[in-house]
Amino acid sequence: MPKRERVMRMSVEQPLWRALAGYRVLTMFYAVGLFATSYDRFPRPGVAIAFYCVLFVWTLATLPRVANAASCTKRFLAADLTLALTGILLTPVADAPERIAAGGPTLPSIWTAGSVLAFAVKGGWRWAALASTVVAAANLVERGSPARDTVHAVILVWVASIAIGYVVEVARASERTLARALEIEAATRERERLARDIHDGVLQVLAMVQRRGAVIGGEAAELGRLAGEQEVALRTLVSGGLVPVPRVSEDAGEGAVVRAVGRTDGEDEGNDGGNDDGPVDLRALLAPYAGSRVGLAEPGAPVLLPPAAAREVAGAVGAALDNVRRHAGEGARAWILVEDEPESVTVTVRDDGPGIPQGRLAQAESEGRLGVALSIKGRLRDLGGTAELISVPGQGTEVELNVPKNAMMDAPKAPEAPKKTSTRGKAESR
Repeated sequence: MPKRERVMRMSVEQPLWRALAGYRVLTMFYAVGLFATSYDRFPRPGVAIAFYCVLFVWTLATLPRVANAASCTKRFLAADLTLALTGILLTPVADAPERIAAGGPTLPSIWTAGSVLAFAVKGGWRWAALASTVVAAANLVERGSPARDTVHAVILVWVASIAIGYVVEVARASERTLARALEIEAATRERERLARDIHDGVLQVLAMVQRRGAVIGGEAAELGRLAGEQEVALRTLVSGGLVPVPRVSEDAGEGAVVRAVGRTDGEDEGNDGGNDDGPVDLRALLAPYAGSRVGLAEPGAPVLLPPAAAREVAGAVGAALDNVRRHAGEGARAWILVEDEPESVTVTVRDDGPGIPQGRLAQAESEGRLGVALSIKGRLRDLGGTAELISVPGQGTEVELNVPKNAMMDAPKAPEAPKKTSTRGKAESR
C-alpha cells in the first residue's frame, strides 16, 4: 500500500500568538510581585489591590482571545488597551508623588507592552503605532512631565511594537507566497501525472488513427488528418506549457487564421483594444499555426513583445504559411523556428515545396500581386526589421523575419484599423 503523503499548513503567526499569551501571564505576575515588594510605600494600596485583582482575572480569562488572529477581535484589543491605560492613570492615585517623580513603575508596569504587541500581531505596524502612541500619551500624563526615563521607555515600546508589526506583515506576505508556491507545485505534479496518462493512452490512439487513415485513404484519410492535428495540439498542451489557444484548420481559410492570431491588423471583434498595454507572448500567437503539416519549434521561456509588434510578426508568419498552402500544395510541410536573442527576435518559416522560380516575385509585384511585398516585408519594415526570402528551385523556400528589440520598443503603436476587412491582412499570391 503506497504511503500517503501528508501536507501540513503551518502559520508563521501562531508562534507569535503563543509567545504573546505567555508574555501577558508572566508580566502580570511580575507587576503583582513588584507591588508586593513595595506594598508599605503606597499611601492608598487598596486602589492598587483592586486594579491587580481585575488585571489577574482579565489576563487569565482572556488567554483564549490571544490564541489566534480570529479570536483577537478589535473589541477585545480596545478593552485590553483601556485596562492598561486605566492602570497607568490610576498610578498617581495609589502611589506616592515622590515615588512617581523618582521614576517608579506604573501599576501595570511592563504588562502594558503586551497590549501594544497584541495590536502589532493583529494589525501590523500601523495598528502598533496607534496603540503605542496612546500609551505614550498616558505615560506622560501620569508622570506630569517628560522625564528622561519616561521618554526612553515610551520610545522603546514605540519602536519595538512598530518593528514587530512590520515583521508580522512581512511574515504574512511570505506565508501567502509559500502557499501559492505549494499550490503551483501541486498543480504541476497533477499536470505531469495527467501528461503521463495522456501520453500512454490518448496520444498513442490518435497517432494510430492518423497512420491507419493514411493507409486506408478516402474518408478515413481525412479522419486521420484531423486526428494528427489533435495529437499535435494535445502534445503541445501537456508538454509545452503554453496557454491553450484556438486551433486553426489548414483548410479553414485565411479569415480564420487572422482571427486566431489575435486581430493581426488591429481588427477587434467586440474589443476596443484595451489589452495593448502589456507584453504578449509571441509563442501563444504562433501556436495556432502548428498542425500535422506545420511544425513549431520555440524557446522554453516566453518570447515577450509589444502587442502591436507581436501581432505583426504573427501576421507575417501567417502570410508566409498561406503562400506555402497556395503554391507548394496541400501536401507540403512547413516548419516555424522562433529564436529569442538578446538583441532581436528571429522567426524563420521554411517549407519543402518546389521553391520559387527565378524572377517570379518581381513579376508578381509588377502585376500588382503584393503578398510578399506587403504582407511580409511591409510588416517587418514598419517594425524596423527585415524579411529575407531565400528560395532554391526544387529545395523549398525559407522566409527569415528579424526584428531588433530596440526598434520594437521605439516603434509607434499601430493605428486602429476601420471596422472592415483589412487588405493588408490578406496574404496575396506571389
